[in-house]
Amino acid sequence: MRHMKVAAVQLNAQDDKEQNLKQAFALVHQAAQAKAELIALPEVFHFRGKVPQEQLYQQIAENIPGRSTTPFLQLARDKKVYILLGSIYEWRKKKNKISNTSILIDPRGKILARYRKIHLFDAVVNKKVIRESKNFLPGRQLAMAKVKNFNLGLTICYDLRFSNLYRRYSQKGCDIIAVPSSFTKKTGTAHWEILLRARAIETLSYVIAPNQVGKDRRGIETYGHSMIVSPWGEILAKASADKTEIIYAELKKSYVEEVRKIFLNRRRRYE
Repeated sequence: MRHMKVAAVQLNAQDDKEQNLKQAFALVHQAAQAKAELIALPEVFHFRGKVPQEQLYQQIAENIPGRSTTPFLQLARDKKVYILLGSIYEWRKKKNKISNTSILIDPRGKILARYRKIHLFDAVVNKKVIRESKNFLPGRQLAMAKVKNFNLGLTICYDLRFSNLYRRYSQKGCDIIAVPSSFTKKTGTAHWEILLRARAIETLSYVIAPNQVGKDRRGIETYGHSMIVSPWGEILAKASADKTEIIYAELKKSYVEEVRKIFLNRRRRYE
C-alpha cells in the first residue's frame, strides 16, 4: 500500500504512572478503531513529574519490554497496527543511568525499532532549571524501520533543534520522521511550528509530532499543538493548545516522490 492513515495522540501525562498508561492505551485503541495504521504517542507518555532520583530509578524507569510496553505489544497484535510509544524512561543497568527511549511496535506485536534520545534538554524555562543530563544517558545511533511502504526515522523532542540529525535521516531515505515531544509552552510558542515545518521542508519528508499538553505537577506547562506536516511544509492536521485529543492525516508515498522530483540536485553539491 502506498498510502497510510496516521494518528498523533496528544495527552497530559502526570505523576501517576498507572493512570497515564490507562489513558494512553484508551487513546491508542480509539485511534485504531478509527482505522489509523500508525499511531504515535508523545514523549514520556507514561510519566511526567518530579520524583526523587532513587524513585525515578526504582519505580519509573523500566526494562524494555516492561510494564509500559507490554500492553501495547498485545494491542498492536490485536488491531494489526503500528504503534510508536513516543518515549519511556528506560533503565540502563550496565550504565546505572536512564535513557529517554522511543519504541516502535509492528502489527505482529514485536518491537521493530528503539531510539534513545541523542540531544538531552538542559535549559532554564520560566526560571525553572531542567537538566536531563543529570539523570539521562544520551543515545548514539539513528533508528529507522519500514512501516508499510514508508521508511520511518525516530527522533524525540529537543532533537528537533539539530538539523544535521534530520539531514542524516533524509540521506538514509526516510519518508516520515517522528518527533514525539514534551515541548514547553514558552519555547513552543516561539519555535514549535517553525521547526517542524522546516524539518519537513528540508528533508522533503512527512513529520508526525505528537506533543504533551497542559501542566505537570512541577508547574511546567507544555504547548500542545501536535502536528502532522507534509513534505512541502503544509500542516495536514493540528491539535489544540489545551486538551487531550487525536489528530489524523493520510500520508501518500507518491506525494513524497512528487515533491522530491522538483529538486533534482538537492543536497548533493556541498556534502
